[in-house]
Amino acid sequence: MNKTIIRLASMIGWMACAGPVFPDPALIYDLGQKYDKSFNESAFNGAERWRTETGGSFREVQLQSEAQREQAIRRAAEAGDSPVVMVGFSFGTALATVAPDYPDTRFVIIDMVVEMDNVRSVVFKEHEGSYLVGLIAGMTTESGVIGFVGGMDVPLIRRFACGYVQGAKAARENITVIQNMTGTDPSAWSDPVKGAELALAQIGAGADVVYHAAGATGIGVLKTAADSGILGIGVDLNQNHLYPGSVLTSMIKRVDLAVETAFADGAQLETGIFPLGLAEDGIGYALDEHNAALIGAGARAAAETARKQIISGEIAVHDYIQSDSCPVQ
Repeated sequence: MNKTIIRLASMIGWMACAGPVFPDPALIYDLGQKYDKSFNESAFNGAERWRTETGGSFREVQLQSEAQREQAIRRAAEAGDSPVVMVGFSFGTALATVAPDYPDTRFVIIDMVVEMDNVRSVVFKEHEGSYLVGLIAGMTTESGVIGFVGGMDVPLIRRFACGYVQGAKAARENITVIQNMTGTDPSAWSDPVKGAELALAQIGAGADVVYHAAGATGIGVLKTAADSGILGIGVDLNQNHLYPGSVLTSMIKRVDLAVETAFADGAQLETGIFPLGLAEDGIGYALDEHNAALIGAGARAAAETARKQIISGEIAVHDYIQSDSCPVQ
């Protein structure tokens, strides 16, 4: 069999086989839209960058329901794909079930820890980046009231919220931070209408800056902020360009980097727990031509100072996940 035939065989969708000679990586998106301008799309961007730079190919899967998680992972492993990268904490239970059955397959899960010999767990320090955008929001607000709209009400999103509040209060001790979660199931990630409704309620209560950590739901938050003449804060990807002049900044979470690195590592992929924060350039905030006029020199300087102090340990940003609580509200 020549190499062309072998290569084609490895690309046949979801066919169980003994394992291709040239295994391709696989990317399984979380529920919601692939092009959500946020979490899933960031993962796709990383995979695409790897494909462009290497000429390689990868399999991608978009789920339609929660019930498909285990099936998708298992089929990728049976097809010989490696590494198999899953985007989102909700894959944790399914991966813990599947990974032991395929000890020669490398798996990567983003936003959850699954401690197995063939799994890389990539977790981000979202509270660090949220502190910085909260600091900027606190130094920018004129009303003294800012908002936060989360997606699914889980500890991960509470981590965003807690860091945001801590940063805002570092800027302005008596600031009011209104917090709302969109829902308690995965549909909370893909409901921009609900995001708009929550943003409107917060604006009605005086908020003039609203930060979202809600996937595609957050697009409704940003649009409502722009339409209402206040400022939004984006998440995951740089979302400043979506509503230029109305997005104060975006808390960047380098999901793209996690995916690209995993694909590049390939068969040499090291397993274990990989935390990414400010020090690793896995977290940050966006400053570009779309928001440069919105962030004052004082806020920029304060954010840069805080970034360095967080990296050095001089500022300790509370991690909600470590304690299941937030000392600042």
